[in-house]
Amino acid sequence: TTAAPNSACKKGRKARHKKGKAIELDAETCGMGLEPNVITCPALISACEKGHSPEKAMKLFAEMKHRGNIPDTSTYNALISACEKDHKVDKAIELLAEMQLIGLEPNLSIYAAVIRACKKDHKEEKAMEFFAEAQQRGLLPDWVPYTCLS
Repeated sequence: TTAAPNSACKKGRKARHKKGKAIELDAETCGMGLEPNVITCPALISACEKGHSPEKAMKLFAEMKHRGNIPDTSTYNALISACEKDHKVDKAIELLAEMQLIGLEPNLSIYAAVIRACKKDHKEEKAMEFFAEAQQRGLLPDWVPYTCLS
């Protein structure tokens, strides 16, 4: 049935606004008989990112991969954004490389988060490298990456 997943999604939207709620939701999701999967894990990871809980997001990501679920671009987007917010530039760069290694194409939002992370860590040269890489991939530079570089 779809009632349980829909309920989990509604709770996930609420969890985004309250720090720490994502892990509670994870317990509730498992209690409903739902296995963490490619639907529930990215939603929980996104909730952790929005709740400024990068360690919880990374834990969920590891669990997702351990269960054999393949992360998608939105999952990496949330993780990289969480790293950027938590000043973990090396991890953000590592995740970008990992997603490319498994064949996922980073989008402009992902590049913008990596560029911001580099700038926050005073790695302007790296930020420029990622900006150039985004341009080479055909992502049109708009105000987002330009703003990140200024």
